[in-house]
Amino acid sequence: MASVITLLYYALCVYIAAFLALGFARTRDWQKAALQLVVLLPFVLRVLRLK
Repeated sequence: MASVITLLYYALCVYIAAFLALGFARTRDWQKAALQLVVLLPFVLRVLRLK
């Protein structure tokens, strides 16, 4: 059961990271892009299991 929860957790992190990366790619304002990168970083680190 724990592995299913872990799998769902990582799937959710990938989904949120993809959503934020898409928003980052579409934005033209550098301040919004910087904020999106700051928010995106923890999700990428979780998916890569670095933190």
